[in-house]
Amino acid sequence: MAVTEQTETREVIIACAQQLMARKGYTAVGLNEILTTAHVPKGSFYYHFASKDALGEAMLRSYFEGYLADFDEILGRDDFTWAERILQYFESWIESQSSFECQGKCLAVKLGAEVADLSEAMRVALRDGIGEITDRIERAIRGGAGDGSVSSIGDPAATASALYELWLGASVVAKVNRSATSMDSALVHTRMVLGI
Repeated sequence: MAVTEQTETREVIIACAQQLMARKGYTAVGLNEILTTAHVPKGSFYYHFASKDALGEAMLRSYFEGYLADFDEILGRDDFTWAERILQYFESWIESQSSFECQGKCLAVKLGAEVADLSEAMRVALRDGIGEITDRIERAIRGGAGDGSVSSIGDPAATASALYELWLGASVVAKVNRSATSMDSALVHTRMVLGI
């Protein structure tokens, strides 16, 4: 098998797993379902991954890589104030999480509580990804304090973590209620916390 084919096979397995698990959850998706959807034989799976947990870790790391690239695009918009970029990020969160067909696009929301106790490797991948997100929120808050568009009081790192946790909780409540009201409230609270 050529190196390109190997890489493509690995990426197809990860993409199929992400699509299925974003809809059903981690434990509800079996390895056979992933392989059938990906049109990949079991031997090819084990060439790339030692186990379903190893796939889960790779899937989460791949997910966060794409997520962070999208976030970096928002944060790189120099024609907006830092406050506007922060609000654009959270507004994009509302947009991506407002699908109430059990197919939320945020794996941290969908899988966080489920896999944290099942797999140490997946827990660490989630922790690392969430850490990267909160680091970016913190940098944006500091940038906003610098350009005067954010008048947040307190420690920017603690504020960034609290905001992420607020939004994570609001996303879960939105799924339960099948309503974006909790995320709309999170946006109002975010504006208040940051003095926007």
